[in-house]
Amino acid sequence: MKKFMSRTTKNVLVVSFGFLLLFTAYGGLQSLQSSLNAEDGMGVISLSVIYGAIVLSSMFLPPIMIKNLGCKWTIVLSMGCYVAYSFGNLAPGWPSLMTTSAILGMGGSPLWAAKCTYLTISGNRRGQEINKKGQDLINQYFGIFFFIFQSSAVWGNLMSSLIFGQDTSIEVPEENLQFCGAITCVENFTVANSTLPARHLVNTLLGCYIGVGVLAIIFVAVFLDNIDRDLASEFRKTKGNRSFCSTFLATFKLLRDPRLLLLIPLTMYSGFEQSFLFGEYTKNYVTCALGIHYVGFVMICFGATNSLCSFAFGRLAKYTGRIALFSLAAVTNLGCFLGLLYWEPHPNQLGVFFVFPALWGMADAVWQTQTNALYGILFAEHKEAAFANYRMWESLGFVIAFAYSTFICLSTKIYIALTVLGLTMVTYLYNEYKHPTPPVTTDDLHKPEKAELTELNDKDVISQTKM
Repeated sequence: MKKFMSRTTKNVLVVSFGFLLLFTAYGGLQSLQSSLNAEDGMGVISLSVIYGAIVLSSMFLPPIMIKNLGCKWTIVLSMGCYVAYSFGNLAPGWPSLMTTSAILGMGGSPLWAAKCTYLTISGNRRGQEINKKGQDLINQYFGIFFFIFQSSAVWGNLMSSLIFGQDTSIEVPEENLQFCGAITCVENFTVANSTLPARHLVNTLLGCYIGVGVLAIIFVAVFLDNIDRDLASEFRKTKGNRSFCSTFLATFKLLRDPRLLLLIPLTMYSGFEQSFLFGEYTKNYVTCALGIHYVGFVMICFGATNSLCSFAFGRLAKYTGRIALFSLAAVTNLGCFLGLLYWEPHPNQLGVFFVFPALWGMADAVWQTQTNALYGILFAEHKEAAFANYRMWESLGFVIAFAYSTFICLSTKIYIALTVLGLTMVTYLYNEYKHPTPPVTTDDLHKPEKAELTELNDKDVISQTKM
């Protein structure tokens, strides 16, 4: 038992630290896009392309890749797609940036679906071994993962701020301050050249990000156990060709489950709130008033708070229940949006720039850990399709938010986010009332490993909705 426990813990840590390394690079780069490639909105549009490609890949790639390659090699292959985006930023232009954005997006959904599936399998197996609820262990594993993973925002942004801070010529013109925040609506406002770092410093940062991304690929390929290798091998030999169409449609078949339909607003809101912080707050508040070299320091506050709260909420969920945690996150985001709506940012208010991302990190920790765990518990028999749906709808939230980013006023974007937040809480609470989270029994612990993703039919949906 000790050996099994150590291997399970080891695998959870390998996945977590692999994502930590990968998103140290991508997370830091994402935070800078709206400021670093601000001309014609190229950076924000590249993010929209990323999440648009994730939406498309979510429709078919995760079930096919996970069933044929297994979780481990799906993660490794998808990580390579993320590294390609850093290469695209070395010579930023519409062709290079949009192409690598599409490549990253195609790997995004399989990466996250495989990670969620891997942690769910690990939690259920460990629960069976020690005769505990798989639900509680899945919560703990997601908490551990996000505790480690969310700290990537600390390291990636620390790298950018330290490197960009070497450029002492970065200045924020006094006249720029009138365009900061949500009070004034200026279309196509572009960050002034005086607030951007020298190109050789940008290339140095990108070189560091590429090195860290490659290290993540090697680390996972060498140290992660291929726990579903036999299932993938059997699928390729016996059912690969015959069930291709069924597997292709598995993501959409799960939409017949009303529980999933009611989770769509919650999942999309996760994309809305993250895109606002990464795209709007970093550009229209931090870069506009302080300069791009402060983006990293401010986002470190978000990452540190997110990491600590993810670990705490992963363990607290079994005592407080999800409703209390989701309500806390909703109230926190509501307060942040209202504050940003009326705040006029100024360099003299330096501390305030860190308060908003700290609160945002606490709220995002709830949205991430609890929503991921909720999908794994409610749809344990169809986990690949469930997590593909999660990534698809979350990415659609990103796409919509980034797509209108360059066309409407910041205040309007805040009102839209508040509307989605209200709809999110209404549908989530109704879902909890109508379809409470089912307990995980001993018999259920075997089902996630054995259930075929292609066998979701009307009878399955009816029986699940009665639970």
